[in-house]
Amino acid sequence: MRARFAIAVFALLACLPARASRVVAVTVDGVVHPVTLEIINHAIDQARREEAPLLLIRLNTPGGLMEATRQIVERLVASPVPVVTFVMPSGGRAASAGFFLLEAGDIAAMAPGTNTGAASPVLLMGGQMDAVMRRKVENDAAASIRSLVSKRGRNAGLAEKTVLESRSFTETESLTNRLIELVARDQEDLLRQLDGREVTRFDGRKTTLRLAGVSVVDYRLTTRESIVAAIADPNIAFVLLVLGALGLYIEFSHPGLIAPGVAGAIMVLLGLSALSVLPINFGGVALLVLALVLFALEAKFASHGILGGGGAVAMVLGALLLVEGPPELRIHLSTAIAVTLPFAAITMFLLSLVLRARANKVITGAPGMIGEAGVARTPLQPAGKVFVRGEIWDAEATQGVAEGAPVRILAVEGLKLKVEPIHKE
Repeated sequence: MRARFAIAVFALLACLPARASRVVAVTVDGVVHPVTLEIINHAIDQARREEAPLLLIRLNTPGGLMEATRQIVERLVASPVPVVTFVMPSGGRAASAGFFLLEAGDIAAMAPGTNTGAASPVLLMGGQMDAVMRRKVENDAAASIRSLVSKRGRNAGLAEKTVLESRSFTETESLTNRLIELVARDQEDLLRQLDGREVTRFDGRKTTLRLAGVSVVDYRLTTRESIVAAIADPNIAFVLLVLGALGLYIEFSHPGLIAPGVAGAIMVLLGLSALSVLPINFGGVALLVLALVLFALEAKFASHGILGGGGAVAMVLGALLLVEGPPELRIHLSTAIAVTLPFAAITMFLLSLVLRARANKVITGAPGMIGEAGVARTPLQPAGKVFVRGEIWDAEATQGVAEGAPVRILAVEGLKLKVEPIHKE
């Protein structure tokens, strides 16, 4: 009886449709930074949960931050799911930090017309490193790539030259020189070539890829990742910060408009969120603060444009120095100038309006009555009544004033005016 029951169960299970296998794919398109690390982490977790046969990482990047790259490589090497890195589409590249990501895959592949390499480290703030520092940084990066490539059974000596000599290679050169395993026309061609291939993981374990009939599902970014990835460009972050600061200033200087304040607060928070994932140079921050101070001083003091010009120069320099990173991560000079000049003009104009308004004579309330002219309605000996601004006030004169004579208000003391006679010349 038990044997018959077991057979029936097995037969029922055999009739059930097999679970469709899905390859999880994620794209690294653009500069590598901490947001990229977060996306890769979540993609690996999704592939593990779904028991995907492999994780496909599509690369098209000019490089990025080395620290973020090292952490991504660590996650790829430790991935419980086999990782295939693929430089695509044709015309794409995996340069600098992208070369490290390409070599981190269990299988590295490239599409026709792509290139990789040029992995020499660059100074965060641009310029030239001194000889000792450059040698230290290059040797560290070279050792890292040698260790990674050797474990993958690839050409460690040539990979090292991408760091020490900034060598770059086409997909054909990379395949011939054993920097990659495959050249594939597209994603479908890649999966066909991978089907049935035995893969040796970083820890020595071997697994055979079974990819016949599999579908590819793209990793879906979380809401936070989508927003931060969209604004992670430091140029966009800088524009958001400047526009947000302008909106907040308009709101503070013209209370009640509401819309500029709300929009400004949102843009400032988005800009700060984008910059929070990038390495910030506090010298650049100090220059931006100095620029705002100089703009305010220009509106208050007649410096003939010296303070305002200094503020514009400080803001441009602050923008250029704000982000510490390779050229791809820094704010462009064209962006800094295009944002700074209008901001400087608008800010100084608004500040001048505010300061001019504060310098004008007060025309409302008790202070606004000082110096106003009125007419004595009764004789002032010295107290009596005066007519001012359509109202009759109790008044006390400094000397006798005849009825109907003009008077000038000297002070307001509660509900009584202090006046003096106006002598006609």
